[in-house]
Amino acid sequence: MGSLNTASRVRVDCHLTSDEPGSLADDVLDGLTRPFKELPPKHRYDPRGSELFDQICELPEYYPTRTERAILTATAEAIVNRTGMAELVELGSGSAAKTRVLLDAMSRAGTLRRYVPFDVAEQVVRDCAARLADAYPALLVHGIVGDFDRHLPEIPAPDSRYPRVVAFLGGTIGNFPPGARRRILRSIAALLGPADHLLLGTDLVKDVDVVEAAYNDRTGVTAAFNRNVLAVLNRELGADFPTEHFEHVAFFDPEREWMEMRLRARRACDVHIAAVDLHIRFERGEELRTEISAKFTRVRLEQDLAAAGLELAEWLTDEEGLFALSLARAVQL
Repeated sequence: MGSLNTASRVRVDCHLTSDEPGSLADDVLDGLTRPFKELPPKHRYDPRGSELFDQICELPEYYPTRTERAILTATAEAIVNRTGMAELVELGSGSAAKTRVLLDAMSRAGTLRRYVPFDVAEQVVRDCAARLADAYPALLVHGIVGDFDRHLPEIPAPDSRYPRVVAFLGGTIGNFPPGARRRILRSIAALLGPADHLLLGTDLVKDVDVVEAAYNDRTGVTAAFNRNVLAVLNRELGADFPTEHFEHVAFFDPEREWMEMRLRARRACDVHIAAVDLHIRFERGEELRTEISAKFTRVRLEQDLAAAGLELAEWLTDEEGLFALSLARAVQL
């Protein structure tokens, strides 16, 4: 395998089309015509949005990434030894910055075989696949461009000869409301063989001031990232959102124990979205929800895993209890 060139070791399959349910146009027609307007967070992650999110991850206020990275760095060898992982499937892979810790540990253990990055942004997947194939001369990379709701079955089936870990990091599972969250976890469970594991990153319930500061950085990077969805709509669907007239809003909902990110209209405006021939009005102060981010306790996570046919195998957290990594496996009947 080591003698194969980079191109022969990389495959990227794109399963997104503009006319299928769950596409940008479909989500706009659904979300922006509701009494309370909302859009799923996935549409912010074009190349510019992915770049902005990488900047967010390095901000001093944004503890999740550095805390998760520290846990990974401290436990990567133990995770590889426990699971024997030869294949890493990463959901919401982005630039795979954190995942390199696991790939390096697999390489040192002599088990590294295949990496499967899964993300909604095609160019991000292609760039990530090319970089990692260059960095690991024996690595096979099979990229999947799709979204969590419809395309997880497109991930190649597990090979019983090579233990697999499916990594869902960054607390992204918290972007789904409870019912959808459990549905996603059931879909992930279907990707696991008897010897395979899910490696899940979850942000934990903590002091409200700490959580809210992470989504309201002083430099405005998070605000730019949040508004980026409007730039995507303007570019991809011929919309005419006056992006400068929408402000970033983020707050913690104590009842649901999740963060909400919204865009608030500073003034009333009428918007036309040409690709779907949709006219919508935003009143002054009206808000568009762009993200929820649920925070977890161990008990809540175990309940969600159980509902998806999974069981907790290991719970790994930092000393301050800010963030957790969990290893889970399918319940054997």
